[in-house]
Amino acid sequence: MCPAVLVHGWKSGPGVWNTLISRLTEESVPYWNFDFSGMGNVHPGTISAALRHYIREMRICHGYEGPIDIISHSTGGFIVRYMLEVLDGSERSELVRQFIGLGSPNNGSSMAELFNDPVYGNEILHTLAGVFVPRRYDPSRDFIVQALRPGSDTTAKLLAAGIRSDVRYRMIVTENRTLQEGFFPPFQGKTWEFRSGSWRISYAGDGVVPHVDSYLPGAGFDIFPREPFTGTISPGLYCHTLLPENPEIIDRIVTYLRDPATVPYRICE
Repeated sequence: MCPAVLVHGWKSGPGVWNTLISRLTEESVPYWNFDFSGMGNVHPGTISAALRHYIREMRICHGYEGPIDIISHSTGGFIVRYMLEVLDGSERSELVRQFIGLGSPNNGSSMAELFNDPVYGNEILHTLAGVFVPRRYDPSRDFIVQALRPGSDTTAKLLAAGIRSDVRYRMIVTENRTLQEGFFPPFQGKTWEFRSGSWRISYAGDGVVPHVDSYLPGAGFDIFPREPFTGTISPGLYCHTLLPENPEIIDRIVTYLRDPATVPYRICE
């Protein structure tokens, strides 16, 4: 089996993968768990370079030169894609079989923009304090958040690079299909999305990342839950922060790892 490289998200850490790691161990899938939580307030490009170095070091450590799969959560997806498409876009020296992104902000982050909005920003930060953002948090000083804004130079560079033909891209997202407030209580089960300079709130997202942020032409696009909530899995497990722990999503990840030729539920056009 190919090693699976795990990349956590913003204000998170490698422990977010503990549930998935248990399953990978059961399935005899080797994994390398990248941790950038101790790097502090740095640009995502710096983290991407550190990820590239980490992968090369792990290859040396394990004597492995073959393909790898990369699984990311949230901002980790932006970091992975910056490594693949910007830092390694012309060389293509990183042998990656597939990239699986959970709630990845591929087109920039509506939430990052919302933090900085002159009308809604302060209210949103107050609502999410201690839930998704630190208390007394100042987004203007956060290099990652500023880089992930849809209009940033960093996002523009990533969009201009485009996806790689030698990598299979699989985007995994969720939506609140039955309009459950418990899906993401801070926003009554909805997700904010920013496009063309205006705001919209809908159920097509995971509470933090809307579908429009994750949509990536040419990539597979799997939306969960596949069936309306039945009570087997709590609606809250489909919200952004808990995507790496969701058993339905973990099943899908393992399916892709065991058979990379698995056809996604749909392809972004």
